[in-house]
Order: sequence, then structure tokens, then C-alpha cells
Amino acid sequence: MSSLPEPHFTASAALLDDGVFRPDRSRPGVQERDIWGGSTTPRFHLLENWETRGAGYTLQPVAMSGRRDGGTSSSAEMLAIDLNVDGLPDAPGLPDAPEPAGPGATGHKYHPERANARMVTWKTLPRDFLHDQKDIWFTFPGKLATGHHWVPVLAVAGVTAGLIYADPHIMPYFRDHQKNIDKINDGFDPMITTGMVVALPAGLLAAGYARHDNYQISTGLMGALAYGDSVIPNLLIKAITRRERPSDVPYGEPFTGTFFNGGKSPLKGSSFPSGHATAAFSVATVVAYRYRNHKWVPVLAYALASTIAASRITTLAHFPSDVFLGSAMGYSVARFQTVRPQ
Repeated sequence: MSSLPEPHFTASAALLDDGVFRPDRSRPGVQERDIWGGSTTPRFHLLENWETRGAGYTLQPVAMSGRRDGGTSSSAEMLAIDLNVDGLPDAPGLPDAPEPAGPGATGHKYHPERANARMVTWKTLPRDFLHDQKDIWFTFPGKLATGHHWVPVLAVAGVTAGLIYADPHIMPYFRDHQKNIDKINDGFDPMITTGMVVALPAGLLAAGYARHDNYQISTGLMGALAYGDSVIPNLLIKAITRRERPSDVPYGEPFTGTFFNGGKSPLKGSSFPSGHATAAFSVATVVAYRYRNHKWVPVLAYALASTIAASRITTLAHFPSDVFLGSAMGYSVARFQTVRPQ
């Protein structure tokens, strides 16, 4: 076909050198999307013309201009490009364009969750961390000062305050029934739960490198970034509140007067909020959001995070209020800061 109609459409592409394809911005209605790869500069430049193939307008480039390095491009150097076209009817009966040839030249399904997704690399990780901390400590308080985000902040503060009031009434049950839940607690030793949290982004990194999937690699790095983003405010609150852990309260004594009473260092002995809950929910939120179109991924990610967080109560490592605030911090920082769009 010589030209396309002018409806809105978005494109996704994968290039063999892990670059990023950018559609011709001179065409009306074309939105720029960075879907595959971590580079901000495309290896191949402007697509000159297109050929439709099959229903749903999956398109295959048939001619391209030169590369940055001055060489010429061929179909062996390209991967299939999928277009989502809104407002066009299906196109049955059109001849199939030839599949791209050459090593590794296989088509890729369009992944809408990858459109405009933030991409983190080893090189950008330190800069991304500093940028996120600036937003957490300066941009967010500035928005609060101008009246933004007060509803969720007050909701979290209200639930936390209610749980702090309820903590002394809840914890005696778990202390009195430790013998009944010892076998369960053995499976949630602090080292085991820490390993669970670390294994998720580490596994994504390993799988991403094995599959040459930059999006998966970036998700693994983003899990580590999310924990780094949330652990700083977590440690600051721990250092200020110095709350005694439930396990440090002598048997038979009430679970009251625990704030500003921690005898250990604030980084090890302070209970409020839970570092494990913060870590579990920050990592789980990244994975759940980045793979939100796979329905089972968010369910499994949040189920694992909730199990880890709850185990901190049953093992007497934390009060319910510690776990709730830690979980809320991990989720909020990851969801509204770490995984923000590109």
C-alpha cells in the first residue's frame, strides 16, 4: 500500500542490537513509543513505507534508510514490527508479507504495558536512585504543602494510628500461642524471608540476560531500585521512633510504652516500621505493575509479599502497625515513584 490513513496508532518494535525504534513523528497521529531495548537512540532510522499483512494490521517494514554507522539495512537485520491501529477495520485477505529472515529475526507480540515504560540500566541506576530520592524528599513534600495527596496520606496515617492503639491487645495472642505456630515460623526465618525478597529481582535479572530481554533486565534492576528508594525513609523513621520489638518485651509484661524504648541500635533493634514488609511490597509492586497484563503475576507477587509481611507478626519481630506502615511505604514508593512512566 502506498500510504496509511490518518487514524491514531501506536507502535512497538524490537531491533537486533537492542535499540529503540521510533515511528516517523512527521506523520499525523503517530505517537512515539519506546517499547523494546534500553537505548534512547535507534539503530535504524525512518521507515520509508509499509506493507499490511493479515487482520489487525500487523505491519512489516519493506524499506528503511541507512544506519547511524553509515551501513545499509536489510530484512535480516530487522525484527517484525507490530502496530495497534485504532479506527481501522480488519484487513482479511491481504497477502502476508515475508517473515524477517536471519538469525534471531523472530516476531514479537505487542506488550501494551511496555509502552512508555521506565527503563533502568546498570549505568543509569545511581542517577535514577538520586533522582528518586530528590522526588521523595523535596518534590513530594512540596506537593503536600500545596494541598495534594492529603487523602491517601491521612488514610495511611489513620490506619497506622488505629493499629498502634490495637497493638497491645493483639500481640498477647501471638506470644501465648508461639508453640502452636513454631513450625510455621520456622519457614519464615528472617534469613529465609530476606532470601525470598532478593530472589525475585535476581531471578528476573538472570532470566532477562538468558533471554536477551531488556525489559525483564530493567524490571529486575527496578526491583532493587524500589527497595533502595523506600529503605531510606524506612531507616529514618526507625532511627527516630526506636520502637521496642515485641520479642524484646518480657513475657507477662504488657506491650505498651514501646516507642522510644529500643535498647539496640536503630538500624537493628527498632521495630517501626517493618523493613521486611517494606522490601517485600516494594519489589512485589514493581513486578506486579510491570507485568500487570499477566493476571497471575500481580496475584502471586502480592500474595508472597503479604505472606512475608504477616510472618513478621507471628514471629514476634513486629507489631501489626509496623507491618502495615512498612507495606504501605513499600507499595507507595514503588508504585508512584519507581515505576513512573518514562
